[in-house]
Amino acid sequence: MLEREKTCCFTGHRPEKLPWGADEGDSRCAALKRKLRDAVEAAYDEGMRHFICGMARGCDFYFAELVLALKREREDVTLEAAIPCPSQADGWTAADRARWRAIVKASDMETMVQDHYGPGCMQRRNRYMVDHSALVIAVYDGTSGGTRQTLEYALRRKVPFVDISPL
Repeated sequence: MLEREKTCCFTGHRPEKLPWGADEGDSRCAALKRKLRDAVEAAYDEGMRHFICGMARGCDFYFAELVLALKREREDVTLEAAIPCPSQADGWTAADRARWRAIVKASDMETMVQDHYGPGCMQRRNRYMVDHSALVIAVYDGTSGGTRQTLEYALRRKVPFVDISPL
């Protein structure tokens, strides 16, 4: 059984909300990935060993890939892919679907939150992650949306979070 007190989840923006969009070659994206790597390593240093990712495009992918890199260095790290529904990646580009599949395949476990897409599906995934974590790492710019809702839920549940500005 996984221990909640050793579990950290992630919430963050999709490319459409990032100033550089999907251009991961942008220096601002590289800077964000460094800040995110530092936050993941700090979480590890604080005792986090299990990391949960909601598998969305953008910052979720960055987070998952950083956790997988950490896992190559430290064998006690595990990654869980919290998938909101089986059709999550269906409407994405071929490259994004391939990246999603590679992350899921490299994950230690997969949690399918519900068996079909429907209203509230993404929020259920976000609540699942917070409810199973002792820490949330967030890339958040202050705007409304799923990341804000997840952080508000974490506050209500008294789960601390690390807030990383995308800039």
